[in-house]
Amino acid sequence: MKKYHLLLLLLLPLLLSSCFKDELMNTECDILDAWVDGDEFKELFYQPETDMRFDKISSTENRIVFTVRSMLSLPDGIPVHFNLTPGATIQPANGSVQNFKKPVVYTVTSEDGAWHREYVVEFREPDLPKLHFDFEDFELKSEKVSFLFLDVNVSYFSWFEIDDNGERQDIWSTGNPGFGMGNSNAKEYDYPSIPEENGYEGKCVKLVTRDAGPFGKPMNKPIAAGNLFLGKFDVDAVMTNTLATTRMGIRAPFTEEPIKVTGYYKYQPGAEYINEKSEVVPGKVDEGHIYSVIYRNKDENGNPVMLDGSDVLSSKYVVKKAEMASLPPTNEWTPFEMFYEGAELDEQLLDSRGYNFALVFSSSKDGAKFLGAIGSTLYIDKVSVVLEKDDEE
Repeated sequence: MKKYHLLLLLLLPLLLSSCFKDELMNTECDILDAWVDGDEFKELFYQPETDMRFDKISSTENRIVFTVRSMLSLPDGIPVHFNLTPGATIQPANGSVQNFKKPVVYTVTSEDGAWHREYVVEFREPDLPKLHFDFEDFELKSEKVSFLFLDVNVSYFSWFEIDDNGERQDIWSTGNPGFGMGNSNAKEYDYPSIPEENGYEGKCVKLVTRDAGPFGKPMNKPIAAGNLFLGKFDVDAVMTNTLATTRMGIRAPFTEEPIKVTGYYKYQPGAEYINEKSEVVPGKVDEGHIYSVIYRNKDENGNPVMLDGSDVLSSKYVVKKAEMASLPPTNEWTPFEMFYEGAELDEQLLDSRGYNFALVFSSSKDGAKFLGAIGSTLYIDKVSVVLEKDDEE
């Protein structure tokens, strides 16, 4: 343990030197916040106080989607404002009126002019994503993230959905960006969350608990569980509050009461369960984890609520929860089924998109605490959310 601390102390001057050089060069070219301003636009949104702005946009995001009630009532010109990294510029101009009946591409350029980044900004109706997930749509993302004052290039897999209108919906996230920060030399298939060709039908998701790498052990975070969840991964919180990196949930994609979640899995635990000090825990066997929650996305004062890994299962705003009690090890595709328990959903809140919906898969049940067994592997495929009307048919 001491040798890792010593290594970090020896590297610190070099890292700080790199930091100062980067700051002098002003190479950052990110959108930090985006918002629509003006009372005349409020009626376009379900929840103007939250839907009209995006704060603390992750450095890994390149799409900003404003959800509106109807595209038919969208005016021809809307000004969108941006907060950029220091010294950066943006085209089209910040706050300029644009026609968002089609997506608009913005280019952010760093102050020194050497770096640029494109963002797609769009307005769209809340087309409900399919409630049947086959995990056939994914891509290999290559991007630059900041870690210990350094810019690190990472390449990892990311999943998305295609709705019934053929539109892409980036609703899935993983912890892959965080893993890449400390393992920049890792190959894409060495990451915790990867695709697998031999699914129950077609392709599937393969989640593997990995060694967190050289920076994990001295920080008492020796493992990185494979995970896939509906929501966003905030890579900027990795060094400050790791549980807050997983921002769980999307706006509830249904207007009926959900009854259960079904799907298929395979699971095998790793050989040795280790604690935060990388010590083997005798007799303890790792477990996979599948669960879903539905929670109110506003508090009593109308402030937005976004749960994360620290409170997604315990928050007072959770109204319904479904959780697999166990996932017995199996090498064969095995069906699973978990039922929602809790209060009935309020119809008015459903209509006004007042609930968030989270669905989470992990190769290690205590992976959020960085506890588990390296090598634990969970395969997931053909997942469906069954609504009340479906169950009656």
